[in-house]
Amino acid sequence: MTQSVLGIVGGSGIYELEEITNAKWRQIDSPWGKPSDAILFGEIEGLPVRFLPRHGRGHEQSPSSINYRANIDALKRAGVTDLVSVSACGSLKEDYPPGHFVLVDQFIDRTFAREKSFFGPGCVAHVAMGDPTSPLLADAVEAAANTHSLAITRGGTYLAMEGPQFSTRAESELYRSWGCSVIGMTNMPEAKLAREAEICYTSLAMVTDYDCWHEDHEHVDVAEIIRVLQDNASRAKQLVLQLAKDFPREHPKCPVGADTALDVAIITPPDQRDTDVMAKLDAVAGRVLG
Repeated sequence: MTQSVLGIVGGSGIYELEEITNAKWRQIDSPWGKPSDAILFGEIEGLPVRFLPRHGRGHEQSPSSINYRANIDALKRAGVTDLVSVSACGSLKEDYPPGHFVLVDQFIDRTFAREKSFFGPGCVAHVAMGDPTSPLLADAVEAAANTHSLAITRGGTYLAMEGPQFSTRAESELYRSWGCSVIGMTNMPEAKLAREAEICYTSLAMVTDYDCWHEDHEHVDVAEIIRVLQDNASRAKQLVLQLAKDFPREHPKCPVGADTALDVAIITPPDQRDTDVMAKLDAVAGRVLG
């Protein structure tokens, strides 16, 4: 079996992982451009861990300016087999107050200003996204949360909006009518690209506010969000430490096929594939392209 390498993408409020030992920041070059930051390489109780701050350590990147392709490619080059996305979000349900965690298992992608695939002219591929998160990885995250009695809900739909502005009330109510659980700006196309890179992925959404639909919280207050973020970040780091301690040292086969997603995804015949495109896909699709 393949050795597990646990990747963590830290969203707003999570820019460091102090618990990592033998820690070293390494800049990973990607043919897809510049990642948000260097990647922190290290270990937690012998498990290789890779951490990337999604917005950069100084929060320089907005949700729309993040180079998601470079981030996922760099994490793949760093050996990541399993990736946990930790991100701040707004709640679309009364039962998920600020401070609550939601282990997302579905997405609705409403973003429009981002590159969403490694594939295209020169090498066309279509990966399955019916089950966008990996259940075994979600099991491990849920178990870590329960160990520390964190308020967490398993399952829910994440509405990915473009941003950087927050929702209008009409938008917020529309997404509630769709049955969405939380709203955020960063999990798409991140989850799609992780699937193309054959990295098992799950999303831990940290609720900071009620968006703007709630009659007692009609406006999103950035100062209050930051206060909740700091509290959430502390508990999320505690969860990540527990997750790494208990994580299987050998990567188990993904029951939804995330780690073999490209087996039946690439359509362009070998003799029709663009050599320049193929060169850029060396990390993402090297297993199937040879």
